[in-house]
Amino acid sequence: MPNVVKLGQKVPESEKITINLGYVDLGRIDLLVQEGFYSNRSDFIRTAIRTQLSGHDEVVTRSIERHTMELGLRDYDKATLEALREAGEILHVKVVGLARIASDVTPELARATIGSITVLGALQASTEIKKALADRIL
Repeated sequence: MPNVVKLGQKVPESEKITINLGYVDLGRIDLLVQEGFYSNRSDFIRTAIRTQLSGHDEVVTRSIERHTMELGLRDYDKATLEALREAGEILHVKVVGLARIASDVTPELARATIGSITVLGALQASTEIKKALADRIL
């Protein structure tokens, strides 16, 4: 079956998270928004998170190197996994960011070629792939 992508279909570039804040902190954020420092609550929270991450950039970089993880976006498609299977190799996915397993990858191919998955960020894969690899997602 060919890989069909609907026109206008967009892959999300971010992951939604939920946080709980005290009323005082929330009120302080709202005050900064009202004063024009930030466009909305989400803008404030994204800015605060980026500031904290920047402050720990060296630690994150050393940790990525120590764990031999890839930083950013990593795609795994059918052709890549088939080549690994033919070579008799097993893939151990280690990504800080976003790991995507293409829709043309079957659960059987994924199980035959992916030994483990560690993603600090988000894993985008079909429900079937996630079920097939559930015991390998760390």
